[in-house]
This record gives sequence, structure tokens and C-alpha cells, in this order.
Amino acid sequence: MADKILVIGGTGNIGWPVIEYLNRQHVKVVAGTHNINKATAKLGGLDDVEVRHFDFLDPNTFEDVMVGVNKVFFVRPPQLEKPKRDMLPFLTYIKQRQIQQLVFISLLGVEKLPNMPHHAIEKMILDLGIPYTFIRPNYFMQNLNTTHQEDIFKDHDLFIPGGHSRTSFIDTRDVGEIAGVTLLNPKYLNQKIDITGPDSWSYPEIAEMMTDLLGVEYRYSKPSLWKFRKAMIKRGVTKDFSKTLVTIYVIQQVGTITARKVNSNAEKILGHRPRSFQTYIKDYQKYFK
Repeated sequence: MADKILVIGGTGNIGWPVIEYLNRQHVKVVAGTHNINKATAKLGGLDDVEVRHFDFLDPNTFEDVMVGVNKVFFVRPPQLEKPKRDMLPFLTYIKQRQIQQLVFISLLGVEKLPNMPHHAIEKMILDLGIPYTFIRPNYFMQNLNTTHQEDIFKDHDLFIPGGHSRTSFIDTRDVGEIAGVTLLNPKYLNQKIDITGPDSWSYPEIAEMMTDLLGVEYRYSKPSLWKFRKAMIKRGVTKDFSKTLVTIYVIQQVGTITARKVNSNAEKILGHRPRSFQTYIKDYQKYFK
């Protein structure tokens, strides 16, 4: 039986590269999305990709989105902060459907972070006995052009409470391709895979790199955690999500050994070196100047 894979969040920074990879392998994909029009506009021209309505919070969407599907990929939507309430109904449903594999994008070091939603999601998947692959990446390079883009674009300021810690950032395009590979190769079934980028950088170094590559002066203002959270809430970020962001940066500041470590797992899975931070900056420069 040929695979038919449900990709939840197929227009996102990771879901889109997953679909691109699977499409190159001529694998049938169902793009499960809350916004049909947006997904159709982006994915409608791809062969073997079908867009279907899906909502974690609406069990009425589960049956239709799973028709013919034997594997599932998903990233936790940031706004869904209560895994037992938001994710467990769908996970229970796909357990009943006896899917062959669930690939979940988790978080590097998640086994030591019981208060993070990713930890609870992993545990629920294990408790349900769903065949899984947990991909645990380090911090995304694309956080700069999403969460932190406003400050970088308007003020040329990396307004990020990361201290002077070093981090082995990874490009979400590589994370997506890695997920695609693991969906098609059974040797990755029931594996927990730590993924890092090829190098470790501090935020002052990144600001200097951006200045050199883009010809505009960037700085790193190193805000306090309190100042950062206050600014995020003022911009409309929910208190729950701002708390998650602060937790992530506390980990980055305090858990520096985990954050800065570099491993070769990405290169082994991809068959080539993952993208450098320099490549990311050049490719995404329109977001920064």
C-alpha cells in the first residue's frame, strides 16, 4: 500500500518543506489546514496534494481529514497551550485508526523540561502506543523572521532575551526535509532524534554577521526576560504564549550546554550539511531590511 500522509500546518515554516520534499518523492499528501483558502493558494498547484479542513479543537474534522491516510506529521500550533485539552482527542482518534507512524516536531532537551507542552505531547503519544518519530530540533533560525522580525526590521535590533549564550540554530527548511525523510524510511520508526544546526552562535555574533552580510548595522540589545515579556504582551501575544517564550529563553540562557551543542544527526539524515546561518540570512534578507 502506497503512503498517503497527513501534513498538519502545511503552509508553515516546517510543514511547507515537508510537503515540498514528499512531493518530490511523488508521495500523496493531505494538507490538513484551518484556512482552506490560504492553503489552496499555496499548495493547489502541486500534484498529489489534497487540501482538507482540519482543526485540533473540532473533532468533527477528524474523520474526513484522515480518509485514506496511513501516516501523520504535525507541529504544535503555538496558540494551543493545553495539550491534554487541545491534542489528546486527535491523538486518541488516530490511535483508533491504527496509523503506521506519527512524526512530531518536539524540542531539543524536552526530556528535561516537564513544564513544556512538547513534553506532555510526547508522553501522550507514548502512553497511547502510537508508532512515532520525535524530531527534537534546536532553536530555529526562522524565529528571527517571525517572532522577532518587527524589531529587526524596524529598529535593526535583535530584541531577544538570550543573554550571551551560544546556540546551534537550525533552519526550518532542513527540519522539514528531515521530517520527510523519516516519514519514508522505517529505520526512523520509534526514534527520538536530536537535531542541531552545523555551528553554534551567540546573538552578538549573529548581529555582527547580519551587519556584514546585509550592509546595514544591526545590534543586540539583550533585554531582560521581564522587559521582553512585557513587550510581547503589549503586541498582542497571549500571556500563555509569552510565558512559553520566556521559558525557552531561560533554557537558552541557563541550559547553555544543551543549547550550544552541535551534533551530526541532521547531516546523516539529509545526506548533506544543513544550511548555515549565513545562508539563512541571505535567503531571508527581505525580512530584515
